Amino acid sequence: MTYKPLIVHSKSVLANVEEVPPLPSLMGGRPWQRQGPALIGFLAVSWLVSLLGSLPIRMNGTWYALADKAPWTPPGWIFSSVWLVLYAAMAVAAWLVWRQRLLPRKAAFRAYGVLLVLNLAWPLMFFGLYPMLGAAALWMALLVIGAHAVVATLTVLFFGPISRTAGLLMLPYVSWLVFSASLNLYAAMNN
Repeated sequence: MTYKPLIVHSKSVLANVEEVPPLPSLMGGRPWQRQGPALIGFLAVSWLVSLLGSLPIRMNGTWYALADKAPWTPPGWIFSSVWLVLYAAMAVAAWLVWRQRLLPRKAAFRAYGVLLVLNLAWPLMFFGLYPMLGAAALWMALLVIGAHAVVATLTVLFFGPISRTAGLLMLPYVSWLVFSASLNLYAAMNN
């Protein structure tokens, strides 16, 4: 132990204080030079998942254009716009969690990884398998999107304590998944 002077109301007092290394900053002690490339990396991974997930839609989406859809189904351009924003928000949320080094992040990133895999699985089931399996593919897709919503909720719960902003950024994603599940259910029941 070392004795250090402690300033209390402009008076110097000797106190029995242990040397404590400085805490990492809220930015996780990561230099600014790594912040930008890391954010770009998270965005790139997120949009790559988006691009790969859109392939089954582009290749087999014609059946959906003719399918019986829920009356509350938005126009197609809304889907791509909303997903683009949601993928960006997910990437920023993951980046905010990555920046924070004061709390354990392993479970949060595990949930985020599962979330990205489910993002790829749903369009493959819904759009990719429908031409071969018919309505069965839509029911399987409903199970996937249900699991997707559960994992997205867990991600919010893991991200929130690490970065409140990250948790909040994930909430619209959960809401959109619930909305999308309603569209999926309608399609499964009526096609």
